[in-house]
Amino acid sequence: MGTGHSHPLYRDGNSSLHRAPAEVKIVCLVLVVLAVVATPRDMFWPYAIYAVAILALWRWARIPLRWVLPRMLIEAPFVVLAVLLPFSEGGERIAVAGTQLSVSGLWAAWGIVVKGTLGVAASLTVAATTSARELPVALSRLGVPALVTSMLVLMIRYIDVLSGEARRMRSARLSRGDSPRTLHQAGALARSIGVLFLRSYERGERVYLAMLSRGFDGRVPELAIGTGRARALDWSVALLPAGFALAVSASAWVLR
Repeated sequence: MGTGHSHPLYRDGNSSLHRAPAEVKIVCLVLVVLAVVATPRDMFWPYAIYAVAILALWRWARIPLRWVLPRMLIEAPFVVLAVLLPFSEGGERIAVAGTQLSVSGLWAAWGIVVKGTLGVAASLTVAATTSARELPVALSRLGVPALVTSMLVLMIRYIDVLSGEARRMRSARLSRGDSPRTLHQAGALARSIGVLFLRSYERGERVYLAMLSRGFDGRVPELAIGTGRARALDWSVALLPAGFALAVSASAWVLR
């Protein structure tokens, strides 16, 4: 694995958020997401505070909005689901622009959209400030099983390779007269996916055997990756956003 390899969501930088130990950022992300999910959906001000806090983190880490917003489109399927809820839910209804919508469905849609958006935004913040080399080592330090960590390492390392293979296969089909938008080409597309799966499996088998021949024992070695183990001071400073989010969530329940 090349030392210069990084995942597509990483944005190179030199902020203190970039330099923070990855295991602290992962724990902080989990706590923040739990706090957001636990916040009552029928209140607005807690989510406004969360949004302002995330925007402040982006400014601190020098992550521009034009970089983040296109990558947040990953939540689009959940937004589509949320849009359908006010029409399909029962119970009390309210007229909006001449259309009868379910009140409970509106609250459910609001909860899915706002909590999903904040969760994706927080995850992108961690991904943008944590390189691919730091992630497996951080997971090992947090006690994640070695098998899971190894799978993550290989997935991050070879996802670009497999994407390139899929693009080359698509170019080869197009050069032979394939039309992806034509229904009768669905069989060829399905066979291409099968071939890509087999090539991926064989590549993974060869890589694993090569790793074993070089002494791999299932554990990720702690190489010089720029950050050492988190100290008590690192935990206390880096977990401030998580503590803030938990305090906002608790306050929302108290003031509800």
